[in-house]
Amino acid sequence: MLRLTRGQHIHLIGIGGAGLSAIARILLQRGFVVSGSDLVPSEMTATLAAEGARVFTGHDAAYVDGADLVLASSAISAEHVEARAAEERGIPICDRRAFMTALLDGFRTIAVAGTHGKTTTTAMIAHILQQAGIDPSAIVGGTMGNTGLNAVVGSSEIFVIEADEYGHMFLGLRPEIAVVTNIEHEHPDYFPTPEAHFQAFSSFVDLLPSTGLLVSCTDDERARALLDDRRARGMPTASYGIVDCAAEWRAVDIRSDGQFTTATILRNDEALGAFRLKLPGTHYLLNALAASIVANVCGVSFCESAAALRSFKPTARRFEIRGARDDVIVIDDYAHHPTEIRVNLSAARQRYPQHEIWAIWQPHTYSRVQAFWSAFTAAFAGADHVLITPIYAARETPLAGISGPALVDDMGSHPSVRYAPTFEAAADRLRDDIKGPAVVLICSAGDANTIADLFLSQDVTD
Repeated sequence: MLRLTRGQHIHLIGIGGAGLSAIARILLQRGFVVSGSDLVPSEMTATLAAEGARVFTGHDAAYVDGADLVLASSAISAEHVEARAAEERGIPICDRRAFMTALLDGFRTIAVAGTHGKTTTTAMIAHILQQAGIDPSAIVGGTMGNTGLNAVVGSSEIFVIEADEYGHMFLGLRPEIAVVTNIEHEHPDYFPTPEAHFQAFSSFVDLLPSTGLLVSCTDDERARALLDDRRARGMPTASYGIVDCAAEWRAVDIRSDGQFTTATILRNDEALGAFRLKLPGTHYLLNALAASIVANVCGVSFCESAAALRSFKPTARRFEIRGARDDVIVIDDYAHHPTEIRVNLSAARQRYPQHEIWAIWQPHTYSRVQAFWSAFTAAFAGADHVLITPIYAARETPLAGISGPALVDDMGSHPSVRYAPTFEAAADRLRDDIKGPAVVLICSAGDANTIADLFLSQDVTD
């Protein structure tokens, strides 16, 4: 088993990514020497450098010099120049899965998994526990709105972590409590079939000890199947939902006034109190239910959780309001799956019922677009206008016939859909055509969030 020792020099290939940047921050706070490389500089790499990491732009064999261990992101192949250099020099190299087992050794781990909602749920759990004085350590797949950080080292034995299935990372965890928000086929480049994807989650749940708790949303068929199997074996479970009337924890009497979403919370049909969230959409109520269950197991009362959630600020790029001008509100969201796009468009309509809804979509990876093509082309029914940018390739190479213009052509039944070949063209199209009151929802797990800056810095009244 991999052992980590304070003072070791650990080099991270892909240090600016969501997963590795959080690990780097934890390592720095624990007294490790940290270096790392990434293809392009970013706000995150600049922040890590300011916190004490040595960060290189680009990739080079020399960057691994002096390292005791090399950690590679899921996107890094064995043929990567720095991975090869580490192997040639006898420097141990590992992936996140193996590394997380060592990083969390000795902690009581709370792991949050799911296709959708795991980032927000993880952040909510961390926030509730912090407000209750428990002071957990945490790793979240985005910047937490209340702290401005994606990772924190706390003083307690509890570690809250977003459990990412990509690369089977979450199989390196040893959770005491596991949350499964939902299971819908995702990452088709790694999980070619829904069955392969589901099996990964089943293996994750099996990592729980016999006394460990599984918290599942039973509104979701596959998450419910994992809970039912564990319950049938006499192991601890907790269910939550909105649609499932048999769920132990439920949100009912749901209301939205455009600013707040409120709901009465029942536990085994007994009213516990109410949530009042400054977040639109029932999906956030589900996230809050899961977080409250976990907090309750950690000794935090429902009333304390509900009070903490009133001050919860959304994680960066999760329905994040970037700004407004001339009665046009710009929202940035990480939505990159058809379900996430539909849910966020519905939330925008709920919160801004009198506004026109403009969706800007940056498709994310060719394999995802190809696998979910029909679902994507149907996902924008809730938008009045759609702008599609070029596909964000990430780690992939283009696939024949998979492109932004082809998506536009296949969405011909939508009353207003256009292709924007550049971010500047998208911002120009907004400047020329948009009329308030309106909402611009940017759906992107890549870099299209920069369109918000381009548009907000332009004079839309010209």
